[in-house]
Amino acid sequence: MGIIDSLLSTLPARDREVMAQSGYGATMELGERAALLVVDATYGFCGDRPEPVLESIKRWPNSCGEEAWLALAQIERLLNLFRERRLPIFYTRGSYRQDKWDMGSWLWKHARSRPQEAPPTMSAHHHDDIVAAIAPRDNEIVIGKQKPSAFFGTPLQSYLTLTKTDTLVAAGGSTSGCVRATVVDGFSANYRIAVAADACFDRLQSSHAMSLLDMHAKYADVMETSELLERLR
Repeated sequence: MGIIDSLLSTLPARDREVMAQSGYGATMELGERAALLVVDATYGFCGDRPEPVLESIKRWPNSCGEEAWLALAQIERLLNLFRERRLPIFYTRGSYRQDKWDMGSWLWKHARSRPQEAPPTMSAHHHDDIVAAIAPRDNEIVIGKQKPSAFFGTPLQSYLTLTKTDTLVAAGGSTSGCVRATVVDGFSANYRIAVAADACFDRLQSSHAMSLLDMHAKYADVMETSELLERLR
C-alpha cells in the first residue's frame, strides 16, 4: 500500500468518498528539470541526536525528535541522486538577529522562542545550523528565511529561474509548517511539486499525516522517497 492509500484508509468514509469523487489528487507528474529543496533540516528542528520528541524538546523547543533523524536518512538519498545528476540543490535555514527582535510574529505564537523563556544552550550546535550528516557542499545554495515559506522574502524564485527549474522536490520540516507553506507558494508560482513523504518530519504525527494528504490532494505529488528516486531516474 502506498503512502497516500495508507493515509486515505484512516479517513472517515465520507471523506474518502469526497476524495474519490472530487477530482482532487490527480497526478501532477515531474517536469523536465528538478531542483531539490531541503527545508530547515537544522539542529533546532531535529535536535542534536535521535531521541523521542518529548525528550528532545526539553533542550530544543522546536525539535521533531527521532522522526526527523529517520527523515534525514531519506534526505541523504535524495542528495546523492541530485549530486550525481548535477541538479540544483537548495537548503533553507532560519536567519535571525542574536537578540531575536526580527523574529516578529513567531514570538507571539511560540513562547519558548522568546529570549526570556528559551532553554539555556546545552550544545555546541546552533539552532539554525544544518545537521552535519546532510551538510551542504560549497556549490549548493543555503537560503536564510524568517517565515514558514522558503519563497517569502527570499531570492529562491530568482534562483529557480536562473537554474531553469520547473519542478521542485521538497523535503525537510516541519511537514505542516515550513514544508507545506513552501509547497503552496511553489504551486502558486506554477512549479510542479513533488514531496518526499518519508523525507519530511513533524513534531505532531497527526499534523504530518494530514498535511501530506492535503498537499497531495491539491498542491503536489506526495510519494515515498524510493518511488520519487525511481521517477527522477
